Amino acid sequence: MIGKKWMYFLGLALFISLVSSGFKSSDTEEVSNIEGFHLAENEVLNYTVAAVDKTAQEPLLFIGKSYVGFKQAVAFKESQGLYHLVNSYGYMGKYQFGKAALRAVGVRNSQEFLNSPVLQEKAFNALLSRNKWELRKEIPKYEGKVIGGIKVTESGLLAAAHLSGAGSVKRFLRSNGAQAFKDGFGTSLKSYLKKFGGYDTSSVIASSSAKVKLI
Repeated sequence: MIGKKWMYFLGLALFISLVSSGFKSSDTEEVSNIEGFHLAENEVLNYTVAAVDKTAQEPLLFIGKSYVGFKQAVAFKESQGLYHLVNSYGYMGKYQFGKAALRAVGVRNSQEFLNSPVLQEKAFNALLSRNKWELRKEIPKYEGKVIGGIKVTESGLLAAAHLSGAGSVKRFLRSNGAQAFKDGFGTSLKSYLKKFGGYDTSSVIASSSAKVKLI
């Protein structure tokens, strides 16, 4: 009887030890050549997040080809969903906004932007609306066509505009794919057009003056 009790308590102690070891956390994480994050070859970016900071990363659910799925897919490609991330070119947040894009949607305080997941989501929605307005003629004209070996879709065009700006997207289309933008890390407009094609972005309202409504 004593032997059985001893084996029971020994097993319980081992179980508790194994479970507790799974909750160790680190304050510093390292990003190097993450799929979808724009890092140059052999470049390493160190960043720090709180061990239990629930606002640092939104759960990545990838809800099919819905609008939510589109946003999550773009966020993962840009930053792996990290709201507080700033890359070596100064692009900020979950969707990697530059300062010019922030000003366009009415955001002036970069630190406030980085600290507010709600503000970042509103800024992304507003920028999509502005880009959809800029591409209001190109979307119906080119959707479904194959340009540069890639089938053109509305969501792909909006994603490409997020990467390179609507002007670069227009040049790509009008040149039949000959003029294809690449950013400082070598990420191409064509890769975004392909990767984010086929999502349902019909809920995005085209607006030339879309801005973040600050409360």
